[in-house]
Amino acid sequence: MWSYRVAQSFVFAIEEINRSAHLLPNLTLGFSIRNSGDSVHGALYETMGFLTGQEEPIPNYTCQHGSPQAALVGDTRSSLSVSMARLLGLYKFPQVSYSSSLPSLSDKIQFPSFIRTLTSDLTCSHAVTQLVIHFQWSWVIILAHDDDFGQQASSLATQMLTPAGVCIEYHLHVPSHQSFGKIEETVQKMQKCTARVVLVFLSNSNFQLILHGLLAVPVSGQVWVSMDTLHMALALTIPGISQVLQGTFGLLYHSSRAIGFPEFLAHLRPSQTPEDMFIKKFWEFTFDCTWPYQNSTVTEGVQFCTGNESLKNKPHPFPEVSRIDAAYTAVYSIAHALHNMLACEHQERKGTNSHNFHSWQLLHNLRNVYFKTSDGNKIMFDANGDLVTQFDIFQGKKTPAGVFHLVHVGLIDPQASSGNKMMVQLKQDLQVSSLNAEITVPTSICSESCLPGFSQVPRLGAPHCCFDCSPCPEGQFTDQRDMKRCLLCPKEQYSSHTRDHCLPRTEIFLAFEEPLGFILALVALLLAGLAVLVLGVFLKHRDTPVVRANNRTLSYFLLISLSLCALCALLFLGRPTVTTCLLRQTIFAVVFTVAVSSVLAKTLTVVLAFRVTRPRSRIQVCLSSGASTSVVLIASLIQVVLCGIWLITSPPFPDRDMISEPRHTVIQCHEGSGANFFCVLGFLGFLAGGTFSVAFLARGLPDVFNETKFLTFSMLLFCSVWTAFLPLYHSARGKSTVAVEIFSILASTAGLLGGIFIPKCYIILLKPEKNTPAWLRQGHQVQHNRQCEMLQRRCVSSGESLGSSL
Repeated sequence: MWSYRVAQSFVFAIEEINRSAHLLPNLTLGFSIRNSGDSVHGALYETMGFLTGQEEPIPNYTCQHGSPQAALVGDTRSSLSVSMARLLGLYKFPQVSYSSSLPSLSDKIQFPSFIRTLTSDLTCSHAVTQLVIHFQWSWVIILAHDDDFGQQASSLATQMLTPAGVCIEYHLHVPSHQSFGKIEETVQKMQKCTARVVLVFLSNSNFQLILHGLLAVPVSGQVWVSMDTLHMALALTIPGISQVLQGTFGLLYHSSRAIGFPEFLAHLRPSQTPEDMFIKKFWEFTFDCTWPYQNSTVTEGVQFCTGNESLKNKPHPFPEVSRIDAAYTAVYSIAHALHNMLACEHQERKGTNSHNFHSWQLLHNLRNVYFKTSDGNKIMFDANGDLVTQFDIFQGKKTPAGVFHLVHVGLIDPQASSGNKMMVQLKQDLQVSSLNAEITVPTSICSESCLPGFSQVPRLGAPHCCFDCSPCPEGQFTDQRDMKRCLLCPKEQYSSHTRDHCLPRTEIFLAFEEPLGFILALVALLLAGLAVLVLGVFLKHRDTPVVRANNRTLSYFLLISLSLCALCALLFLGRPTVTTCLLRQTIFAVVFTVAVSSVLAKTLTVVLAFRVTRPRSRIQVCLSSGASTSVVLIASLIQVVLCGIWLITSPPFPDRDMISEPRHTVIQCHEGSGANFFCVLGFLGFLAGGTFSVAFLARGLPDVFNETKFLTFSMLLFCSVWTAFLPLYHSARGKSTVAVEIFSILASTAGLLGGIFIPKCYIILLKPEKNTPAWLRQGHQVQHNRQCEMLQRRCVSSGESLGSSL
C-alpha cells in the first residue's frame, strides 16, 4: 500500500502550499485523486475524464466549470505513463511523473508534455558504470531483463565500460516473465563466474528469485551493484540474505525530503476524511485488522479496526521514502511553475486572471522552473524533462550487532561531469558512527595488476582484462601499473635492474688508467724497447757475420717497423678522437706491411741464393740489397695508396655504440667504408700468406744460422695470431674488440721479433765464438758439402731415370 502513502504526500504538499504566504499567495490549489486500477485502459479512461470533466468522457469535448486543471501527476508504472503521455501530449497538457523511469519518455518529440521528478533508467545506468569505473572494477557480470529496458541498460553499460578497460565476463538475460527454469540456469552460471561484481538491471520479483536461488548454493563474496536501492530494500526481508548482499552497492537519486510528512501521516484518521475511499483498505493492510461491518459473524482471533490506531510508530519502508519525496517534489514543481507564470504575466500588465490560462503556458514555465526546497536542494529539469539531480550511493552493511543496514557512503554528481564521466564523491570518513559499520570496497579483476617493470601479455582467447605479466626486456621499461607494452629507453639511457625506470649510460673506452689498458700499454712499450734494444745490438755488431748474413739493411728495416708496430698499439688506447681514428688503422696497416714485406724479402733472398748456378746470372742480380729494398718499398707503396683512397673516400670517425653494452655507451672508431677497410686488411693478409708460403717451401734449405727455419716459424706465429683474431674480433663486444686487436698486434709483433732476432741475439751475446769468419767458413764448407751431396743425388736420380727411359 505504498501508493496510498504517496497519495498522502501529494495531499500534504498541496495543503502546505496553500498555507504558504510566499508561494501562490491569494490562490488555493485543489486536487482530485483518481484510481487507474494499474491498467492502461484505466489510466486512459481516468485521464480523459480529468481532461473533459465528465464521468463518461467524450474526446474533444470539455464540460468544466470553476477552476481550471493545471497539471496531472502520475502514474506509477512506465507502461501506464506512456499511454497517458501520448494522450496528454496532443493537448500540450503538463504531466509530471514521480515513478516512471523508462528512457523513451525522455523523447520530447513523442512525449512533448511529459516531465518527471526523477531520472531515466539510462542516466541511472550511466551512473552505475561510473561507480564501476571509480572503484576500478575491471571484471564484471551484467544481469538484465531481456526486454527493451534491460537491453538498453546493458548496451549502455557495455558502451561505457569497454572504453574504460572494463570487461564483461557474462551477459545474463532473464525473461521479463517469471521463469523458474531460466532463473535456475542463471544461478548455475553465476556459480561458475569469477567476477565478483554483478550489475543488476532487473525487476524486484526476478531479483528476489535469483537471490533465493543463490542462498541454496555456495556462492559468496559477490558485490551487487543496483541502479535502484529498491532491489536491496526488498531483499532485506529475505532471511539470511545478508551473506549474499554483504558489501552491495545501490544508487538512489537525491530528492528533496518531505519534511513534516511523518507527523502529518501520524495524525491521519479515517473519521477525519470520510470521503477518502482508500483509507480503510490502507488501514486494514497497515494494522492487520478488519472493519467490523465487513464481517457478518465474529470470527475468533480476528482483530477489528477502531480507527484510533496511530501511524506514529510505523516506519516507512525505505523504497516508499523515495517515492513520497518524488511526489512531494512534483507538486511543488507545478506550484512554482504556476507562480512564475502568474508573476510574469503580472509584470507584463496583461490583466492576469488565474482562471484563464492555457496548458501550454504552464508547460513552458514548468520546463524552465528552478527553485530551492526547504532542505536546500535545487530543483530543475533538463532539456528532456528529467530531473537534474545527484545520486546517493548506499552500501549494504552488517553491523556488529548483526543488523543489516543501507549506509549512505557518497554521491554521484552528473552536473560536475567532464565529457561522459560523472563526478563520484565518497565520504572521507568511511566509519559511519550511527551504525558503527566500516565501509569497504572489494576488488573484482580477472588478472592481478602488473607492477612497474612488467607489461601485459593478453591471454589467448580471453578478454583484454585477462592477461599475464611479462618482464620488460633489456633497454625497455614501464613506470606505471598495467601498461600494455614496455617503453624504449632514450638512446643515452638504459633500463634499471627492476625495469621500472631508465638510468643514464656511462661512456666507456679502453683507457690507459684501467688495469687492462695499463698492461697493454706497458707490454707495447716493452716490445718497442726490446726492438730498439735489438736494433742497438745489431748496430753495435754490424760487421759480424750474424748481422751481415741475409741483408743487414732488411734487418734494420724490420726492427724499426716492429718497434713502430708495438707503438701503434698505443693509438688504440684512450678516448677515440678524429685524429686517432684516422691514424690507428692506417699506421697499423703500413708498418705491418713494411714488417711482413721485409720478411718476404729476406725469405726470397735465401731461396734465390740457392738457385744461383753461374756468376752474373739474373738471379744473382736479384740478390743485391737494392732488389730486396725495392720489394719492401713496392709493397709499402701499394698499401699507402690503398690507405690514401680509404681516407679520401670514407675515412674513419669517432662513433658511439649503444648496442654492444646495454648499460654503457662505447666510444669507438667507426671504420667508415667497410670495403676500403677490408681491401687494406686483405692486401696485408695476402702479403702475409705469400710470405708464409715462400718461407715454408724454403724451410729445408741449408743455412749456417738456420735463417729459413726461423723465418718460417715467425710467420707461422704471425698467421696463427691473425687467423685466431678474426672470430674473436667479431664475437667481442664494446671495448673488448679494441683489446683483442691490440693483443693481436702485440702478439704478432712479439712473434716476429722473437722468432727472427732472439736466436741471433743469443749467438751475438752468448755464443760470440760462432760469430767469427773462421766459424762461418767452416759452416760454409759444411754447407757446400751438403749442397754437393744434394746435387749428386739429383744427378744420380736423373741418370737412372735416363737409363730407364733408354
